[in-house]
Amino acid sequence: MASNRFAFRPRYRGIALTSIGVGGTLGAIAVVSLGAALLPLATGAMGVVLGAGYLLSPSWKLEVVTDDEALEVRSPKASKFRLPWSEVVKVVSSPSTNTCFVDGGAPERSLLVPGDGAPAPYDLVDKPALCAEILRHVAAEKVETVENLAAAKS
Repeated sequence: MASNRFAFRPRYRGIALTSIGVGGTLGAIAVVSLGAALLPLATGAMGVVLGAGYLLSPSWKLEVVTDDEALEVRSPKASKFRLPWSEVVKVVSSPSTNTCFVDGGAPERSLLVPGDGAPAPYDLVDKPALCAEILRHVAAEKVETVENLAAAKS
């Protein structure tokens, strides 16, 4: 039984790197030009810490693993949840945006594969392949195809 792995990745890397860059610059200016003035130094340090914290989050060690039996979200140490394909309640799919939502019956057993415009703080490697894998395993009567996920809410 072959399995496929799709790693979680930070979605807002640019914002985090900008935060680190601006914070580092502000901190350096505070030390060099302002004699280590407390407010700009603290603000700069906060930008560096928050940006680095986001990029180094343990969330980026998570992965989605699919096989012929189930979809599983797991970390290197433990499974967060395992959802057999037969227990999927519904899948809302937007092929045009490479987005899909797998409803496992409860929020802690559901997964959003975030494509263009989907609200999620994370990204996944090879979203088109993951969406295709999900659609291949879930019964057609459980799949709703929409233009985008916002259309599914209305």
